[in-house]
Amino acid sequence: MITAALVFAGLAAVLHVYIFVLESFRWTEPATRRTFGTTPEEAETTKLLAYNQGFYNLFLAIVTGVGVAWISSGGMAVGAALVFAGVGSMLAAAIVLLASAPAKARSAVVQGAFPLIAVVLLAVGLSLA
Repeated sequence: MITAALVFAGLAAVLHVYIFVLESFRWTEPATRRTFGTTPEEAETTKLLAYNQGFYNLFLAIVTGVGVAWISSGGMAVGAALVFAGVGSMLAAAIVLLASAPAKARSAVVQGAFPLIAVVLLAVGLSLA
């Protein structure tokens, strides 16, 4: 169960690195604008906000990745805390997106599915250990 949790946490981290690249480096590109539903003007106006937000996604991915590595090397308590902090924050952000912008439900599900699965599997795995 814990191994499956780490796989989903890793997938969540990879997805958030991808989101980092989109938000921080490709925000004004047509394909990225289509993904996020922004006009050229909106993308230009929000470029600095997206750049900063992208780094938040990167940092969550790093915390999660370090947690996965820590658990994999035998440090269950510290690793689990880091994984819960990383994927838990990702999941919370997806919930906030869904609550604040119901029209972006698809994006919220994409952003939150892997973290949700990781949280549930890790919690169950730890309770059975």
